[in-house]
Amino acid sequence: MKSQRNSLLLSDGETTALVDAVADIAKAYWLSLPERRTYPATSGAETEALLTRSWSEEGIGPAVFESFGPIADRSRPAGDRFFGYVFGSGEPVSAVSELLVAALNQNVTSWRSSPAATTIERTVISWLADAIGCPGLSGSLCGGGSTANLMALAIAREAKCSANENGSGGGIVYCSKEVHFSIPKAMALLGLGRKNLRLIETDDALRMQPDLLHRAITDDRAAGLMPIAVIATTGTVVSGAIDPVEEIAAIAREQDLWLHVDGAYGGLAALAKPEYFAGLSLADSVSIDAHKWLYQPVDCGCLLYRDRNAARRAFSQQADYVRVLNEDPIESFVFFDESIELTRRFRALKLWMSLQYHGRAAFRAAIEQDLANAQLLARKIEEHPELELFAPVSLSAVCFGHRDKDNEALLRRLIARGRVYLSNASFGGRFTLRACFVNHRATPQSVDLIVSEVIDAANEIND
Repeated sequence: MKSQRNSLLLSDGETTALVDAVADIAKAYWLSLPERRTYPATSGAETEALLTRSWSEEGIGPAVFESFGPIADRSRPAGDRFFGYVFGSGEPVSAVSELLVAALNQNVTSWRSSPAATTIERTVISWLADAIGCPGLSGSLCGGGSTANLMALAIAREAKCSANENGSGGGIVYCSKEVHFSIPKAMALLGLGRKNLRLIETDDALRMQPDLLHRAITDDRAAGLMPIAVIATTGTVVSGAIDPVEEIAAIAREQDLWLHVDGAYGGLAALAKPEYFAGLSLADSVSIDAHKWLYQPVDCGCLLYRDRNAARRAFSQQADYVRVLNEDPIESFVFFDESIELTRRFRALKLWMSLQYHGRAAFRAAIEQDLANAQLLARKIEEHPELELFAPVSLSAVCFGHRDKDNEALLRRLIARGRVYLSNASFGGRFTLRACFVNHRATPQSVDLIVSEVIDAANEIND
């Protein structure tokens, strides 16, 4: 127990005991993952009664960590049976490294603020760009795909219809109707307006149709409007569809439009399947999420871009208190000139540690296993007389349902059983189940469990 309740300082012994205790808690939690329910059996009232409390005048010391058990029991575990969302499974080397991130407590604004952190992040950026077949791109880490997409559109806006000084005078952006909802949100936040987002129809594989894209651009130009950007998606959030980037890039180049690729879900699968992502290197900017298909704990998103000057036009803002005094090309580097953030946590350390600990081949193998698991599940669904696929399986998202049952009721029952966790989607007005494999712990046996659990849950509900 702390001897001085009015001090934030810990003795050497207290620090040692604290770190040892937390390490034991984390280890016990990871070892318990195979036995944990895939979704907590708790209610809102119960959770609030247990965890809502006042901030006391006197601290309780190490006893606070006894709360972790009840917290973990009321949290969604990242075990081998979770397939609900496009969300990574929390690789342990990276998770352990987060303690080191917090211990260092670096503000990664610039080289002078943290030489090591800045160097490591720039190194990791080069690794990620190379991994997706886009060597030489610059960029920075950020909270996730939504922030990366927002920054990409901000750069595109300044490149094609500068608005930083006088406000936005318009600008039309084109994307698939399957685009992530962060894109219309970014259009609103940037003053471009949701009405200036053109949602292009998709083909039978749920990919943007280039001929319809070209027609939409031509029609808008004829109407006196100002097209500025096209967004291709490599891994739509619902089905994992991959837009034909090469064809879209050719149109963007012909029309002098910024090409952004939202690869937050699928982009890093290029590490294992580069042939799926032809044309990715033609993009002006690419968003990717290491907390998806590199299995990192959140948050660990990334925006890559080709033109650093374009990024600076979007984000550079001067003030005396951040003025760089060094002219050395390395030591004068600043992230805030090319990013939306000033204060930035040392996101790169956990990724740097994790990627080096395991090596490229291990991550490639994990992605390949996820892709194989998705195809295995698709085959088992097609072979099962009670189940049906609702969408092509392009990456690792499998949208399916029961032929004769209410699939919404089925999903509720499946989650209540607590043995596997799936999410939902909608196709043609039909409610579907959705299993997404972005999980380094998943195995072919996990696929068998999905099928058996869906059938058992179906047998437990009324028609």
